[in-house]
Amino acid sequence: MGVGAKENGLTSMKNMEKELLCPVCQEMYKQPLVLPCTHNVCQACAREVLGQQGYLGHGGDPSSEPTSPASTPSTRSPRLSRRTLPKPERLDRLLKSGFGTYPGRKRGALHPQVIMFPCPACQGDVELGERGLAGLFRNLTLERVVERYRHSVSVGGAILCQLCKPPPLEATKGCTECRATFCNECFKLFHPWGTQKAQHEPTLPTLSFRPKGLMCPDHKEEVTHYCKTCQRLVCQLCRVRRTHSGHKITPVLSAYQALKDKLTKTLTYILGNQDTVQTQICELEETVRHTEVSGQQAKEEVSQLVRGLGAVLEEKRASLLQAIEECQQERLARLSTQLQEHRSLLDGSGLVGYAQEVLKETDQPCFVQAAKQLHNRIARATEALQTFQPAANSSFRHCQLDVGREMKLLTELNFLRVPEAPVIDTQRTFAYDQIFLCWRLPPHSPPAWHYTIEFRRTDVPAQPGPTHWQRREEVRGTSALLENPDTGSVYVLRVRGCNKAGFGEYSEDVHLHTPPAPVLHFFLDGRWGTSRERLAISKDQRAVRSVPGLPLLLAAERLLTGCHLSVDVVLGDVAVTQGRSYWACAVDPASYLVKVGVGLESKLQESFQGASDVISPRYDPDSGHDSGAEDATVEALPPFAFLTIGMGKILLGSGASSNAGLTGRDGPAAGCTVPLPPRLGICLDYEQGRVSFLDAVSFRGLLECPLDCSGPVCPAFCFIGGGAVQLQEPVGTKPERKVTIGGFAKLD
Repeated sequence: MGVGAKENGLTSMKNMEKELLCPVCQEMYKQPLVLPCTHNVCQACAREVLGQQGYLGHGGDPSSEPTSPASTPSTRSPRLSRRTLPKPERLDRLLKSGFGTYPGRKRGALHPQVIMFPCPACQGDVELGERGLAGLFRNLTLERVVERYRHSVSVGGAILCQLCKPPPLEATKGCTECRATFCNECFKLFHPWGTQKAQHEPTLPTLSFRPKGLMCPDHKEEVTHYCKTCQRLVCQLCRVRRTHSGHKITPVLSAYQALKDKLTKTLTYILGNQDTVQTQICELEETVRHTEVSGQQAKEEVSQLVRGLGAVLEEKRASLLQAIEECQQERLARLSTQLQEHRSLLDGSGLVGYAQEVLKETDQPCFVQAAKQLHNRIARATEALQTFQPAANSSFRHCQLDVGREMKLLTELNFLRVPEAPVIDTQRTFAYDQIFLCWRLPPHSPPAWHYTIEFRRTDVPAQPGPTHWQRREEVRGTSALLENPDTGSVYVLRVRGCNKAGFGEYSEDVHLHTPPAPVLHFFLDGRWGTSRERLAISKDQRAVRSVPGLPLLLAAERLLTGCHLSVDVVLGDVAVTQGRSYWACAVDPASYLVKVGVGLESKLQESFQGASDVISPRYDPDSGHDSGAEDATVEALPPFAFLTIGMGKILLGSGASSNAGLTGRDGPAAGCTVPLPPRLGICLDYEQGRVSFLDAVSFRGLLECPLDCSGPVCPAFCFIGGGAVQLQEPVGTKPERKVTIGGFAKLD
């Protein structure tokens, strides 16, 4: 088991080698510097890159270079006397450049040039500041990792002595004080017996002599804090500088512990998900293979299509050239005939000579016989001579091609793009008796031929395996109707477009709540009540508006002596006798006082059909909690249940004891007002004798009341003053409506 662990460690170290290579020299890091972009580069490589950019003298602080005992004449090794010295022209260039300057900069300049370093890792220009490499930290941690890697896998072979003349011998010792590696002979020469250097402790040979701690490049002090604002290690002197005033500075220990915890947590997560990583690697490799195959197939398809276009063009070219050739031959034949006729008129031609010979004939009958045909030929030639015109036009302008449209089409020839992800219109998408989904494509999206809608319930237990979506294929237009949804459920829906290029991305998911009970379809019936002249019911009988008139103005005159307010009532034209029913309506926020609810049909007719005015302010067609009848019979269920709305607010009555189930922890407290939602929902449970009032948008409960369901129950709407109510329109086809005329029923 120990051998296996060792082999795994060696394998891990070998796999780590690519992380330890300098991006410039592609060798192991030597004295790496941390760039402001957090990438690393060897110090020598960084100097060389800056030299190529024209920055001389900014390769770093010479004091940070690894010094050797041969740096002073008194300690120079006899073997070093034969080493190659730098070229004089290079020394002259370095001396002329001056330390701390670069071309184009004058000493004491007010706006010194900022040194830019082209990072080979991120391919970006990194700002080094005015000091160049001298202002960068050495990555001592990376140096230690490289050294451990070298010792573990024996990379790079033997370490050579730094003081030997070429060829150097293998180093056997290292000296931290001298910051150099030695062979046995050189170590004795530079550490003579009886001197102070003889006290130096030899170490294992190494290529990097690091300081004991990380030093600030500006003040040569050990760093003790970390500036979170600048994301830089600072020393005590850096803390008091103006550049760090107001910055968030923490001790190095805090930054060390926080970053170590983050790195440990991230590494633990990665190590704990190795199977997931391997699965994703396999998936990526498979994707790469499919990409290569698909790319090659796409190239072949494009080449084939372009070749097809070329073949069509070649065929068209041949047919057009053939047409021109035929036209040219026909014209040349006609011109050749005309040319021969004109040549026959010339003196010395055959026709003229023959005519002259015929004129010598004296025998009259013979002359007439021979001259008749000849005269016709000469007459035609003479007529052609007098009215000369070429028998054919030499121009072929009628054969010119107009390829402007085709050239434009070929220029605009491009790949087909799939439709972009549609955007679902949440203002027009809703669920009622059915689900209505509306969407649109982004402005610059390619058109879609048809759409696919996917939907599923989210409130059912998840089944093992992939998520099961129900699907509607090839939906035309930008809206769809989903019929027969389950009541009291939450649906998630999404849509994507399709054209010749294929399917596009799915839209963002939208969640819709369906009503808690089957939707009750009804129309408004304004026959009940005594003030029908103040109620304006729409033609489709799904909206009603109360228009206050003179009686309300007269009531305002009697406010100090007696309150006489008219109550206008409109009922639904259906009655519920069983099961659960739900309907929704919208109340105009500017309404003065509106009551929305249900009640026993007999009690509603009895209470409102004969009463003209409400004299007592205690009279409230509510759930009976404020009526005098409730004081007498506490146990009796109220015949009405209403929700009071006024001036954009909903009043939750303090006497609604049945509201305890919805108020308190999960709902609004009794005796308060809540804002009026865009739509109100009423859910009637006939068997349980309960009616619930909901926010029809979020389906949040507002109020729950008991109700006497000993007979048919009707939807009811009461108006005191001006107000308006609009019933929620059915999503699908409206149901057939029965209208009674003269005792005969017919379908409207």
